[in-house]
Amino acid sequence: MREPPARELLEYFRDLGVDEVFLAAPSSSAPAAVAGSMRDLPALQKFLEGCPRCKLSKSRTNIVFGQGNPKADLMFVGEAPGREEDEQGLAFVGRAGGLLTKIIEAMGKKREDVWICNVLKCRPPNNRNPEADEVAACMPFLDEQIRLVSPRVIVTLGTYSAQAVLGTDEPIGRLRGRWQSARGVKVMPTFHPAFLLRSPERKKDVWEDMKKVMEFLAGE
Repeated sequence: MREPPARELLEYFRDLGVDEVFLAAPSSSAPAAVAGSMRDLPALQKFLEGCPRCKLSKSRTNIVFGQGNPKADLMFVGEAPGREEDEQGLAFVGRAGGLLTKIIEAMGKKREDVWICNVLKCRPPNNRNPEADEVAACMPFLDEQIRLVSPRVIVTLGTYSAQAVLGTDEPIGRLRGRWQSARGVKVMPTFHPAFLLRSPERKKDVWEDMKKVMEFLAGE
């Protein structure tokens, strides 16, 4: 039996005296990320291609998956891509990224030695702060990145990164410099490089945090 066309249905409801008809929005056809289901980072990146899971998909230029050593012992997690990251599809390539590179090199490492990514994989418009629904949509993919890289230490950069990874609403001022733990991994929250560009006097605080990270990684 054929389905009546939409026009006939609307006329039918009109004749019944129905003034308004509410239609459910189509659900995303994107499959959910299942914890532990990805064999490696390239498979996860492939799974994310064309992601429509939150509203940022409508305004982004590129998904910024992250890059570096896929088996790094040190992982840096920022908050969200900025304009240059969105354009290039790479994490931390703007001015803040340049400062992060200097921090990594001061620790005796290269960017290629560590894994660098963000909580959000798409840029929020005008670099606004991440919103709760966006973080919720992206967290399964960050969780998979953490599982697949299996770092010994995660350094969270900024308030939203620390809060997302640690599952807390504590501000970064209270969290930074104190060892935490998440997903069986040691976590060191610290300030975001973009904040340091605005407040260079706080660079010494970040360096104290990184010295703790270096000391831990140097131990067995």
